[in-house]
Amino acid sequence: MKANLNTSKTNGQRGFTLIETSMAMVVMMVAGLAVSSLFVFSMQNNVGGNDRALAMAVAQQQMEQLRSVTFEDATLAVGTDTTTVRSSDRDYTVVRTVADQTNADGSSKQLRRITITVTPQNGRINWTRTPVTLVSFRSTVASGSFAVQ
Repeated sequence: MKANLNTSKTNGQRGFTLIETSMAMVVMMVAGLAVSSLFVFSMQNNVGGNDRALAMAVAQQQMEQLRSVTFEDATLAVGTDTTTVRSSDRDYTVVRTVADQTNADGSSKQLRRITITVTPQNGRINWTRTPVTLVSFRSTVASGSFAVQ
């Protein structure tokens, strides 16, 4: 009677076939490839974020230099200036634009709009080379209408 019990247990249990095992391996491989591509994308995203943070630091440095001079200083002259700055072993193109602001009647507000745009050069991928822009206003200490509209 014991012999009959053993044979009935082995007849009811079957292992995985080669096709089932192969299909499971394919599914696991597809999932593994998806995770690895996500990992590569996140690494590129982190590198790009680091490049943009460094570009923002360069822009803030440039803005602080302009804030430290008087309103009449030559560095705050109206116009556009393009330079290359090296920071953290990277080169950045810095475009500094200073523009006078005027009232509705065309008179000067004694107010200048400062725009600094920093673009990383030779970025690893295209979207990391997108520019960072800071905008600020600078006024004179003389009395007058400085309202920004």
